[in-house]
Amino acid sequence: MIRKWMITGTGLISMALMLCACAPSGWAAPQEKPAYTMAEYNAYNAAAGEKNPEQRVKLLDDFVAKFPSSTLLPFAYRVYYKTYDELKSYPKTIQYADKLLALGDKLDAGAKLEALYIRTLAFNNSFNEKAPDAKEQATRARQTALEGLQVLGQVPKPEGVTDAQFEENKKVPTVLFNYTAGYAALQLKDYKGAIDSFKAALAGDPTGAVTYFRLGVAYLQMDPPQYMDGFWALARSVALKGPGEAQVRAYLRNQLLRYQQAACEKLLDAQMNELITLAAGSAERPDTYKIPSAADLQKAREETTNFISDLRAGGEKAKLVWLATCGLEFPEVAGKVIEVNATDPVVLKVYNGATPEEIEAATTPNMEVKIEGQPEAKRIQKDDPVQFSATLVGYDPDPFMLHWEKAKVNREFIPEEKAQPGSKRPGRRPPTKKPGR
Repeated sequence: MIRKWMITGTGLISMALMLCACAPSGWAAPQEKPAYTMAEYNAYNAAAGEKNPEQRVKLLDDFVAKFPSSTLLPFAYRVYYKTYDELKSYPKTIQYADKLLALGDKLDAGAKLEALYIRTLAFNNSFNEKAPDAKEQATRARQTALEGLQVLGQVPKPEGVTDAQFEENKKVPTVLFNYTAGYAALQLKDYKGAIDSFKAALAGDPTGAVTYFRLGVAYLQMDPPQYMDGFWALARSVALKGPGEAQVRAYLRNQLLRYQQAACEKLLDAQMNELITLAAGSAERPDTYKIPSAADLQKAREETTNFISDLRAGGEKAKLVWLATCGLEFPEVAGKVIEVNATDPVVLKVYNGATPEEIEAATTPNMEVKIEGQPEAKRIQKDDPVQFSATLVGYDPDPFMLHWEKAKVNREFIPEEKAQPGSKRPGRRPPTKKPGR
């Protein structure tokens, strides 16, 4: 979905170099008793000073071919990885950063930090989750990122830089290394490790929308999934309006749909919008915030004998019952007709009550029923009893009104075509069966 960390290298590399007093001491060419010839030195300088990056690579290749054991090779490796980074040839950037890092203790902290930093950026810019060696790439990237954090703590504060400035300058590489360690751990299915690293990255950059997205994915991939924390992190990512916002929103919606399995998707959208609004105001999810699961909705259906009474009562129970019942089809819903709109489709205004006496006394409707494919239903008269099956699609709490669609009236309750307008069939009382589960 979002394959790259959306940060470019130019500004961040300069930030890393500031930690190393602008020119890492590891790159100062030896001045006393140089262990290289003038020919080596001139060839290296010609390559390093070339302005055209493609030509620079050719000159570096010539230098390495002529002087394969030169003591200037570490300097050449640095020019290589910086050039390939400039060319956006990230696998090559990684290759030459690794060549330099292989020198180990021969590098000082500043030189090592720069190579680790650029390698980490190159990984984020080039990693393909479907590559045959993706696991090996992720393993090495995680090691590099964790080493970067360690080396970052060893870099001495440059002269002329205050403690506050030094700590501020370390924030960007710290975030990058933590994010990359988390991303690599996610690829390796170490979800706990990924979560810890992503949280550390967000401590340094609480506006990291991509980091929140990947944090949410990690929570949802855990066993068992940490749904609430995962949904909150994804919603936070959407609220921050980072790269791929529309993709993250769609992913969040799909995950909520799988989790809740609500039949009425408009209610799902309302919950998601509320979640995004809440997450926009707080990085931390309140312990009291919950989203009902599919199991919660099923339990509510099983425990509800008369959902209309629960909806009328309002409160949290009504919200849960509405989530559980909206979008479901109910058979044999009964009531008394208050009004008939002989339109296409036919719309009945019906009252449903708890007792026959309540139904008989009713003068205002509490249900709107849209009949589908039964034009003969317009023969139904005011005050007639009626029974139908339909899908519950909406309700208004005040004044209370249920909205039904795709309704089919039981044919026994549709008058014959020859019946006199307004006539009532003798001996029939309003049915008392109430919709419920």
